[in-house]
Amino acid sequence: MYREGAEQGLSPGLKRKWWTERKKEIFSGYLYISPFFILFAIFGLFPMLFSFYLAFQKWNGLGTFKYAGLSNLRFVLEDPLFWKSIYNTILFGILGTLPQIIVAIPLAILLNAAWLKLKGFFRMAIFMPYVTSVAAVAIVFSVIFSEQSSGIMNVVLSYIGLEPVSWKTTEWGVKVAISTMVFWRWVGYNTIIFLAGLQRIPPDLYEAATIDGARPIQQLWHITLPLLKPVIVFVTFLSTIGAWQLFVEPLIFYHRISGVREEAMTVVLYLWKEAFVNSAYGTASATAVLLFIIIAIFSILNLIFSKNIGRVN
Repeated sequence: MYREGAEQGLSPGLKRKWWTERKKEIFSGYLYISPFFILFAIFGLFPMLFSFYLAFQKWNGLGTFKYAGLSNLRFVLEDPLFWKSIYNTILFGILGTLPQIIVAIPLAILLNAAWLKLKGFFRMAIFMPYVTSVAAVAIVFSVIFSEQSSGIMNVVLSYIGLEPVSWKTTEWGVKVAISTMVFWRWVGYNTIIFLAGLQRIPPDLYEAATIDGARPIQQLWHITLPLLKPVIVFVTFLSTIGAWQLFVEPLIFYHRISGVREEAMTVVLYLWKEAFVNSAYGTASATAVLLFIIIAIFSILNLIFSKNIGRVN
């Protein structure tokens, strides 16, 4: 006993404890953060893995599972409505999401300008659409883009000599109405993120550039954009994922899922329709798998193209 204790650096007659203070600290740390991982495993990881499993099954939500192989994926890929939803989602992203990034950067620069007064008010005002209930936003915009001649947008068009537009039944009328709603709601959110990135750029860089004779456009290209590139990449990722997950705005714009026309059908709406209207959870899960693959591909493409943003020549 004495020899073992001496070899292990312990006093004679003492044994090494297995439950040490160091292990207690490690265990307590994992115990504190365990609620997040438990909830994530139950409400995040398990549904995701179950969706991958369900993509190869036929199930109506109540009966037994029947192995379907690749028939669910084949059904989705052969459905013209699915490809229409892909087309619509891409157009909504181009018309509603892409302009957010283009407009949010100059808005953030404006809100960060030293000469601007009432900065707190303007920052709060531009962020208000994001915290507003999406249901209220969709209902208000459904009134603004009413198909009747008394609708606000149709009244505006009549003042400039244009014919009223059927905003809920025509191809481009639906696209413009929903894209405007998405743009209005999310541009302030992206602006605040860009503003936070701008405030981390040291003012000394602009002062040195001004002394060296750099014009504002040169400072924007050689200082602002390169240092803002990580934020641009982050916002691009979020905007891409958000564009492919567009769901609530077109749903509430038509007030009910059964009333959503093909012109407004997005990928997530198609998934919802298959699951909760047609009770085809297998094809809905197959759609979710395809959506996961599409988002992954577009995220990689965003990463590749974003590397060229703000590159100094």
